[in-house]
Amino acid sequence: MPPEIAELLETDSVHALPELMQAIAEYLNCDRCFLYLRDPKTKLGRVPFCWTRNDQVPTVYDEDWKPEPESLPDEDPMFAAALATKPSIFVEDVTTASSDVLNAEFERENFGHRALIHGHLCSENQLWGVLQPCLMNEPRQWTDEERSTFSQITERITPIVVRYVEQQAKNPPEE
Repeated sequence: MPPEIAELLETDSVHALPELMQAIAEYLNCDRCFLYLRDPKTKLGRVPFCWTRNDQVPTVYDEDWKPEPESLPDEDPMFAAALATKPSIFVEDVTTASSDVLNAEFERENFGHRALIHGHLCSENQLWGVLQPCLMNEPRQWTDEERSTFSQITERITPIVVRYVEQQAKNPPEE
């Protein structure tokens, strides 16, 4: 694992999450990295952390907790896999991936990326978030080392995410 990512994870703090988005994206040489958080009890979700390489890369960001659309698992096979706490999904090319893996039209309309990792942040058989680094314009073959490192990152970031979501549930921000 790159030392800058390891150091940020060592802090074991939610305050490291914005910097982690950038460090993960830079390690993987990605255009964007965002973190979708969800409360598995209420099925409310938000995207409070997103890093983009430049202004041409669309930001995925929503600070407000919102109900997940009931149709989402049917529209998005990767989200359905995440809800089932299946392993993270490494997509080399959205345009050629099997429809069993992803819904290319859904990905194009909602995210616009070409290659991505759909990192499932699961604890106690529940989905707490999705960590998603991506490339916008070109396919990408993910190396064994990148896959292994990303798995270590998701393992170590999950407890931070769980604490953050639980803290937010206890102390929602003032309107």
